[in-house]
Amino acid sequence: MDIHELRQEYTQAELGRKDLQESPFKQFEFWFQQACNADLQEPNAMVLATASSKGEPLVRTVLLKYFDYSGFVFFTNYESRKARQIEENPHVSLLFLWLPLQRQVQITGIAQKVSTVESLQYFLSRPKGSQLGAWSSRQSSVISSRQLLINEFEKMKHKFQDGEIPLPSFWGGYRVVPKSFEFWQGRPNRLHDRFLYTHQSDEAWEVHRLSP
Repeated sequence: MDIHELRQEYTQAELGRKDLQESPFKQFEFWFQQACNADLQEPNAMVLATASSKGEPLVRTVLLKYFDYSGFVFFTNYESRKARQIEENPHVSLLFLWLPLQRQVQITGIAQKVSTVESLQYFLSRPKGSQLGAWSSRQSSVISSRQLLINEFEKMKHKFQDGEIPLPSFWGGYRVVPKSFEFWQGRPNRLHDRFLYTHQSDEAWEVHRLSP
């Protein structure tokens, strides 16, 4: 398959220093809202990169569930591969790719477990099927067939058929506390606009334009 002719010029928008908010959280919120308004599929999908203590990397797509000035929160099984790597090495990176807008945002930071109360609040807001799914899957473990997964789901459905489904002890959230943000806007001739926010102290952020 010859793919070297797969090209697209990025001409939708430009990004200058004057266009940026002083806070990278505000800038992210502005772009995220535009991605939502553009009716993109899963605008909260983000690639999460982790690495083991030996530096062995893994990436996967997870869903951002909420964010504020304290960080970006997602939920997972605490026994999964991503959780094991975060336990060994809490330095992570997030990537939001909004191709129809010819934009991406990269965030680096430290992943920290959220409180059990915070995990419970989110867990109770999930659809019942998703709650049962959290109980049914030992994420990242080897299984011999999908039927075993379905059987476990039916078992959990029967177990919790009366009353609320409790929060699994092995399931909860992580908050990524940012150390840097990079905002990338595609431009013609691969001369893209890139701006890097680097955390200095308290709420102070330094902003630099990067060469594409």
